[in-house]
Amino acid sequence: MREEEIRCYAAIMKEEGLVALTIKEKDYEISLERAVKSNSVPFIQNISTSEEKEEKVISNNVITSPIVGVFYRSPTEDGVPYVKEGDEIKKGDILCIIEAMKLMNEIKSDKEGIVEEIYVKNGEVVEYGTPLFRIGENK
Repeated sequence: MREEEIRCYAAIMKEEGLVALTIKEKDYEISLERAVKSNSVPFIQNISTSEEKEEKVISNNVITSPIVGVFYRSPTEDGVPYVKEGDEIKKGDILCIIEAMKLMNEIKSDKEGIVEEIYVKNGEVVEYGTPLFRIGENK
């Protein structure tokens, strides 16, 4: 693969907001990953008003997806969800699983508090930075 082609793929990734891309051909496989600036606004799905969007982006009590994948609330299809709204959580508690490239990634809390809102439905595809949970203070 020529450098021109790689640059073209990198430009497409940037335009489309992709974080990773893998290209497989007969004789080679290339994986490209793009760093995301920490001050960039994350991709957000299913938001009806700009007011809701602002709350979800600026709140430091929102736990966002660290990867692209499929969101699961429980370890099995019929299992009990890891957390539900109103649950008290501690740092390190498992909140959900995100399946990425057939790997199940446990997403753990980096905050303590009460799960006030779950933004994503079970089985929904999430992007890097998608808001998953809003955590409130313990009462």
